[in-house]
Amino acid sequence: MKKKGDIKNQMNRMGKSGEAFIFLIDFEMKNAVVSALPESSEKIWFKIPGHSNIPFSTSGKSLQKWKTKPVTFEKYKAGFDLIKQHIFGGDTYLLNYTQPTEIETNLTLDDIFYLSSAKYKILLKNQFVCFSPETFIKIENGKVFSFPMKGTIDAAIKNSEKKILEDTKEKAEHNTIVDLIRNDLSLIAENVSVDKFRYLELIKTNQKNLWQVSSQISGDLPKDYCENIGNIIFSQLPAGSVSGAPKKKTVEIIKNTEKYDRGYYTGVFGYFNGKNLDSCVLIRFIENINGRLFYKSGGGITFMSELENEYEELLKKVYVPIV
Repeated sequence: MKKKGDIKNQMNRMGKSGEAFIFLIDFEMKNAVVSALPESSEKIWFKIPGHSNIPFSTSGKSLQKWKTKPVTFEKYKAGFDLIKQHIFGGDTYLLNYTQPTEIETNLTLDDIFYLSSAKYKILLKNQFVCFSPETFIKIENGKVFSFPMKGTIDAAIKNSEKKILEDTKEKAEHNTIVDLIRNDLSLIAENVSVDKFRYLELIKTNQKNLWQVSSQISGDLPKDYCENIGNIIFSQLPAGSVSGAPKKKTVEIIKNTEKYDRGYYTGVFGYFNGKNLDSCVLIRFIENINGRLFYKSGGGITFMSELENEYEELLKKVYVPIV
């Protein structure tokens, strides 16, 4: 594992030479992997729109067992109350609060990787599997795009689409993230604009279908962006949708409140082909910790957040997209 400065410089060099590579960066930007594609297949398998290095595509199994042991309501409440104190104290106005849920399943990480249906799938052998619906940033022909995702509701609820779009708390949370991402993109691009605001995407899971709310933001990169591709990526980290605002202070509060190591969860994975780039936020994430599987999930907390609703959101995000 290399450190932030070394990885950033390596990415810049590879970008300048037009070399294709993948990258994996943890939430705290302390550990990262960057690899040319021929070197990556044994340790990292991935499938993103238009690109894959999966050696084969089926596991021959099906999901037969799925048990969860989430954080207790009391423990979740302790962190939630502390976050609310920080919010009312003016230290943060949006914080993405997460916790691990232990799971038991008949499937291995490899099985889940093969069987899952998701926009982005990543497997770090024997360590974690991720099936993410959320794009981090995309670069296409000199234009950069971001698609922040904030807002989740059970699609089976009557008028669920209308309810999530009209929910005052969800709307305020989404507005905050869009403003944050727009400011982040302004660090690297010009003519930054919100192209689509709060549109719905359907996520199918083993338990229920969910509506997720996203927006699209874009900007124009300078002509020399390829040789600064590492700088561009790291300037946007950590991802705003899984940290909060203001970002620096909020990340400090996260470390003191969650009391567990996120690791690669809520970090980013991406593929650069020498000119264009696609990447995702590492959410919907299962990690192998000493032979036990933990699903890491959470949601955004604002001054309008209600304890029971936020705890329920953490629970409903513990799923695999296997149907």
